[in-house]
Amino acid sequence: MSLVPIKNLTIRDFHDGLLNKDFTALEATENYYTRIREKDPSISAYLSTREEAALREAEQVDLAIAQNEEVPLLAGVPLAVKDNILFKGEITTAASKMLETYTASYDATATAKLKAHKAVFLGKTNLDEFAMGSSTENSAFQITKNPRDPTRVPGGSSGGSAAAVAADMAVAALGSDTGGSICQPAAFCGVVGLKPTYGAVSRSGLIAMASGLDQIGPIAKTVEDAAILFDAIRGKDPLDATSAEPENPEKYQEELLNPDFQKIKKLRVGLPKEYFDVEGLAPEIRNGVERAIEKMKGLGIAVEEISLPHTKYAVPCYYIIVPAEVSSNLARFDGIRYSRQGTRNKEQGTTLKDIYLRTRGEGFGAEPKRRIILGTFVLSSGYYDAYYDKAQRVRALIKRDFEQAFEHVGVILTPLTPTLPFKIGEKVNDPLAMYLEDIFTLPLNLAGLPGLSLPVENRDKGQGTRDKDVTPLSHVPGSMSLPVGFQLIGKPFHEPDILGLGRYYQENS
Repeated sequence: MSLVPIKNLTIRDFHDGLLNKDFTALEATENYYTRIREKDPSISAYLSTREEAALREAEQVDLAIAQNEEVPLLAGVPLAVKDNILFKGEITTAASKMLETYTASYDATATAKLKAHKAVFLGKTNLDEFAMGSSTENSAFQITKNPRDPTRVPGGSSGGSAAAVAADMAVAALGSDTGGSICQPAAFCGVVGLKPTYGAVSRSGLIAMASGLDQIGPIAKTVEDAAILFDAIRGKDPLDATSAEPENPEKYQEELLNPDFQKIKKLRVGLPKEYFDVEGLAPEIRNGVERAIEKMKGLGIAVEEISLPHTKYAVPCYYIIVPAEVSSNLARFDGIRYSRQGTRNKEQGTTLKDIYLRTRGEGFGAEPKRRIILGTFVLSSGYYDAYYDKAQRVRALIKRDFEQAFEHVGVILTPLTPTLPFKIGEKVNDPLAMYLEDIFTLPLNLAGLPGLSLPVENRDKGQGTRDKDVTPLSHVPGSMSLPVGFQLIGKPFHEPDILGLGRYYQENS
């Protein structure tokens, strides 16, 4: 079968193409699988695909359209899902040997909601093991490469999702974010990522890393796509006691999907001086973010300098709190219920201690072990007050800094990464250098705030067409060879502010 090229489509373009009968959902899905077979061997974004099931899902959408049924905006849209988000009946590994044979027995709330929207699910994407990492090099199964330069990392931990979207092997994807795991890989791959307010999206069915910070969110080609996907998965869920709704859900949804740019232009943007005085901030990043600020000014956005004085404590604070939660959450993987073999045998030992030691020793990779050991230490008797309790107090100070800043500005703009995408293997043996990659994203996560990752430079103007493939930034005249991202931070449940401003920037610069 000779397939019509269906490339680089946004969600809106895809929906319009379906309704106009430019292509069918089945054709589109087959196109994406053809592209995955062509491109993914050199990128390794996917851990698994589900072609037969996805084609059936696409056929159901085509049947609904043929019967003149009204279909949702996401109907037929080929999506990818990070492999720590449960999908009933599919292997869900969290990129760990500990779960290499685990089949999800239920859907995460986020995937269930997308099923209700008749989205098509292409497969599960690679990540750092149990979402612990900033480069997707910590996966137990494969290393994902950056589509913009395959010698470099795509960021992490949602590197597989970001790479799949950047390489046009999915229209959009779901990731999860605990300390920058959506926004940082989005920046490294030159796409858009949204880390929602903590509680805006249900965590039910997300394999927990740090329950007090984990959040599911979208990775997409455009800000509009991120808003559409976020709107589909957000909302209060009885299966997650931390989930919540905004104060005025109807107004919130309207502003989310149809931003009033005249209102958006009146937002004051704060520039925290501490984020620009960081030692080791790469000149390319500084110059790129300064260009973004100048573009904002040119669009009529007022900016002013602000201060977030406790920012410098975010990294040590995060790497006490998160390992403590990791130590607790990963205790469930004990070699019995989630055994790699599924049953005990003589090789595992005859005592409970033998089973624990063998299975956890072989099942967990170096980074989960490092965090489990550190977390167990900071929670141990005699050290809890000295470390964990003190870190929680510092977390409160970081949150207060943001609250005070938001009394004067509506949105905060910062760099997103201190460096350009680094070479594969460059930092894998230096955990501290790897942890510092998240220096700009950790504060907003500790405060539970929403953050948006945006490329400084837009992709080529042909984006959203059926005839053009992704144009690497290195081939766009006047652009950088590697993508640079910047970050917009909003007040709790003020996603419409950062998405509206991001969309205004993206569509007018």
